[in-house]
Amino acid sequence: MSNSFKNRVFGCVIIKSINSNYNADFSHQPRTLPDGTVYATDKALKYSIRNYIVKNFPDERVFYFKSLTDTMQPRDLDQTYIKLFGEFPKVDKKDGAKARKAILEKLLECIDVRLFGGTFASEGANLSLHGTVQIAHGVNRFSENIIYSEQISSPFRNSNDRSADSMQTTLGTQFKLKEGHYVHHFSINPRNLEDMAGQVGSEGLTSGDIVKLKESLRAGVTFYDSAAKSGTENELLLWVQLKEGSKLVLPSFMESIFINENREIDLGKVSAILSRQSVAAEIAGIELYYDDAVTKVSNAPVGAKKFELN
Repeated sequence: MSNSFKNRVFGCVIIKSINSNYNADFSHQPRTLPDGTVYATDKALKYSIRNYIVKNFPDERVFYFKSLTDTMQPRDLDQTYIKLFGEFPKVDKKDGAKARKAILEKLLECIDVRLFGGTFASEGANLSLHGTVQIAHGVNRFSENIIYSEQISSPFRNSNDRSADSMQTTLGTQFKLKEGHYVHHFSINPRNLEDMAGQVGSEGLTSGDIVKLKESLRAGVTFYDSAAKSGTENELLLWVQLKEGSKLVLPSFMESIFINENREIDLGKVSAILSRQSVAAEIAGIELYYDDAVTKVSNAPVGAKKFELN
């Protein structure tokens, strides 16, 4: 019996960040749009998902995740492949299709490839896989976008500094967002991978993958934690699963979610979309995950099943 997951899904993840820095730019400040609104890239959330799976599901292979060689250097693409699967397939150069299929079959053994796809450019093969899970940039829907800086002291002096202050310990600067609630819209379409998976007899996206993805979307950011990200945590997951075979297309939920100064998450506009007769008829189920001890939600979708975040 096939274990493939066939339903399309729409949803959103809300990440709360208080006196923290969820996703910095290369100047180490929280990323901002031209109008000053704080945002985070999709890569920030995807990294937290990969990290959660690596640390909590050791039997799962994750391909696009940093690892180090014995000399403490990051592995390149080919080295990562060899670490996970052994040497590249030995085939005649004229039989490139056979090599590509062999490599594709191995890549599809990795859960992050089945979820997010990826590009594999090597001497052995050039492959581009369309991910089944698409995650949008997360935009702060809180009423404020206050970024502040603070100086921190290093316990060491700069031995290369020849100034009069060279005998003093050095100072650094770190940047924080006072408060933000980032909303990442996401969608899942198992058919994105269908053709490639069919080439090598793979099931593609599985029900087990979805269980692990849901858990990672509920806990991955909180689990990651770090000096810069302390204070950043998962706040809410909305999961709208369509009936198998549905062709319904829903708009991004990001602009339909509002968070007021009391930190109340208003899902009224999302609920209005989902309650339309033509939309409701296509929905298999709605799940809402949050901790009601610390999170207030108003105007939740009718019929949504409420679950604890963790």
